[in-house]
Amino acid sequence: MTSAYPSLAHALAGALFDVLWFIEGTDDEQMDQDDAVKVLEGVAHVVSTLPSDQQQGLIDLVGEMSSAESDPARRSFLEELPDALGLIADES
Repeated sequence: MTSAYPSLAHALAGALFDVLWFIEGTDDEQMDQDDAVKVLEGVAHVVSTLPSDQQQGLIDLVGEMSSAESDPARRSFLEELPDALGLIADES
């Protein structure tokens, strides 16, 4: 079987983005919102501890995946993800 992903990192990032997309779209009946926030904050913490070159690599990967995304809602989610995870410095 041939993978649709060029690397393990790309595959794992794609899986992580899928989980975050699912969590973002859940409501109170599907998932406790406090638990959802904890998961999102945990991911944000992990990526905030990555070296800057790895953070930039993740930003670039999200950009590639958002450009290739055909679902407008998911594309928008991916485009906003680096900022939501604290990877984009606030210029204001």
